[in-house]
Amino acid sequence: MSTSKLSGLCSRCSIAFLVAALAGSTGAAAQDAAPEVAASPAQASAPSSVPATDASAASQVPQLTYADLSAWLDGFMPNAIKQGDIAGAVVVVVKDGAILVQRGYGYADVDAEKPMDPEHTLVRPGSVSKLITWTALMQVIEQGKVDLDADVNQYLDFKIPALDGKPVTVRNVLTHTTGFEESLKNLISEEGNDLPGFDALLKEHVPARIFAPGTTPAYSNYGASLAGYIVQRVSGMSFDDYVEKHIFAPLGMNSTTFRQPLPADWKPRMAQGYKDASHPARKFEIVGAAPAGSVSTTAADMARFMIAHLQQGKYGEAQILRPETVQLMHGTPLTILPRVNRMVLGFYESNYKGRRMIAHGGDTEWFHSDLNLFLDEGVGLFVSVNSPGKEGAAHPLRSTLLREFADRYFPVPDVKSTPLDEKTAREHARSIAGHYWNSRRPETNFLSLLNLAGEVKVVANDDGTISVSMLKSPTGEPIRWREDTPGVPPAAS
Repeated sequence: MSTSKLSGLCSRCSIAFLVAALAGSTGAAAQDAAPEVAASPAQASAPSSVPATDASAASQVPQLTYADLSAWLDGFMPNAIKQGDIAGAVVVVVKDGAILVQRGYGYADVDAEKPMDPEHTLVRPGSVSKLITWTALMQVIEQGKVDLDADVNQYLDFKIPALDGKPVTVRNVLTHTTGFEESLKNLISEEGNDLPGFDALLKEHVPARIFAPGTTPAYSNYGASLAGYIVQRVSGMSFDDYVEKHIFAPLGMNSTTFRQPLPADWKPRMAQGYKDASHPARKFEIVGAAPAGSVSTTAADMARFMIAHLQQGKYGEAQILRPETVQLMHGTPLTILPRVNRMVLGFYESNYKGRRMIAHGGDTEWFHSDLNLFLDEGVGLFVSVNSPGKEGAAHPLRSTLLREFADRYFPVPDVKSTPLDEKTAREHARSIAGHYWNSRRPETNFLSLLNLAGEVKVVANDDGTISVSMLKSPTGEPIRWREDTPGVPPAAS
């Protein structure tokens, strides 16, 4: 069996790029043209547009109101965190420019039985922080200080080497197509271990380039940290000062900071991080690539940020981005394969059953978060938990919450498809069976040995479906994918 390239983007976006890789012929690069092979979940289909619903069906759809959503969340979340042995969670939903519901569940401090409070409790949203960094970068692009398609070296005081004569551009940074290998050095530590500032770390170790720029998605914390440094350089302010003045202050995000460790008077508000609710609390995490993931914030503050993006850059009287900049950011996809969730500028597409969504996930060791924007509905959903939980329960909790939220409030009728004949389905399934490896990987040092353990196996089943080793249902069962449209890869949810 041959090997193809597979990209990872946090935990959820890795699935999006997995299915993109599966669309390519076995052994082909992810950017190659897709053959006439594709798949959809065996239990559901994903239409390319939202079909109209009839009046009777629409009348039965629960309305997204404070009362209904509160009751639904209060039914879903307590059971989910209990079953997963997750210490606590915060959830906030915004709609039409305002907070609709915000809730806390479980504990910010298990021993003290201190509850999670969406207004007061600080959480670590990990790579969701990148959305703030990308927004700051779009501000300086909007101001004409940075060119989206310029060589990043124009804005640096050190050198990012070209590869095959092609420089890394700012657009490459925003779409995770810089071609950097994965760099794990000084990525995350704990309070008490002194690390240099993120700008010093950027210069200390520039990751090797393993792909030509613009060709292969390979998620890069180094790239996101580089974006923060560009903002710092062209603004003449420290990165922390810049985002506090130009994003947090205008939006009233008075409980949000990239600073590490936390200021002393903020520490009592910080949720403890746990392996699971049955284990002791862990130390505060220090993220070396700070602009890529060091934010501490509240659910209420993240609501303000979501509203600004859903309201064309505006929150109240504050305008942090011009409407045309927001549209550029949300609507400029990197299309390597058609009809696959793609990177836009900073966000990634998270379309579900034809609903247009953009999103970002975030994972530190102990905190696990998701931010999703339903662009056409003007709705945003943010969730953060303070432990991965039993057997990694945080991931299925987040994905199930999003899926069931969308199915409840924005349902789309199933679209009937004509399955391929069994012989053709089996042939197509066999053509993409094999071992796939991740383009987000170390390649030039001893950590490259980890790539063998990270291989993903795609299996052709006897019934013409495929199964993927890393993709399982919330109950732990392997998901089977059945081809329903030639040339379109699996529509992962």
